Formats: sequence, structure tokens, C-alpha cells
Amino acid sequence: MTATKAKSPAPEGLPLKETSAIVDQLRIALAETIVTQMKAQNFHWNVTGMSFGSLHELFEKIYKDHFKATDDLAERVRALGAPVDGRYVTFLDTSEIDESNTALSAKQMVDALAADQRRLSSTLRELADVADQHDDLVTNDMAIDRAGTHDKFAWMLAAHLDG
Repeated sequence: MTATKAKSPAPEGLPLKETSAIVDQLRIALAETIVTQMKAQNFHWNVTGMSFGSLHELFEKIYKDHFKATDDLAERVRALGAPVDGRYVTFLDTSEIDESNTALSAKQMVDALAADQRRLSSTLRELADVADQHDDLVTNDMAIDRAGTHDKFAWMLAAHLDG
């Protein structure tokens, strides 16, 4: 990871003793959210076929949600006293989620994005666990809420493949 390590002690006023493990997990969640946001936007621009209308709309809903989430995640990193490396190369190096090309069918796009949503949910559950271990209720709450959002998107995408 090319990102600068977080300072260990929490900023004054925060009741946390240690933040580096939390910040490391936040950076992973941020990277994966940004990569997935761009993938959803890419799919929004390039989806074709009989499901165009519904998928075009769903992909837009996903990338707009993820755009807001990236700001929340990055601002939490800053609130914990660490810098945010906003370069795409850093996000791609940090993320377990890969970019995707546009030469995919609508079904392949849905499959890829559903898998990414499940991965994001897992990453955020890991973040929630780390935050809980360090008594960071704010990050824990944010991570649990985001995991639920990604679970819902995974379900919505999978529903397009039924039938």
C-alpha cells in the first residue's frame, strides 16, 4: 500500500487510544468503494440490450450512492487524524476489487457488480469488527450501515438474473 501510515494516537477530543488499524481498514473500504463506483458508472454508460432501462437506472443509483459514501469514508479517515491519498493508482493498488472493461454483456456487468457488492459488504464488516475492537462506535456504525447498503445492492443485482 502506498498510502502514508496513520499516526497511532487519536486526535484530541476523540475517545480512542489507537487509530492506525481502523484507518488501514477505512482506506481499504474507501478504495474498494471508489473502484466499484467507477465500475458502476462505466456500466451505466455502456449497458445495452433488453434490460437497458432498468440496469441503466440501477447502475446510476449505485454509483451515486458510492460517490457519497467515498466522501463519508474519506472524511472519517481525516477525523481520525490521518491523510487521504486520493490518487486512483493508490485506490487500485489497495482495492481487492478490479476495474472492468466495457466489452461485457449486461449479464456479465450484473454478475461483476453483484460480486463487488458482496466484497464491499465483507470489507465493511471487517472494518466494523476492527472499529469495535478499538471502541470506535462511530466508525463501527458507519461500517454496519454501509454493509447493509451493499447487501441490498447485491440482492437487487442478483434479482435481475433470476428467471
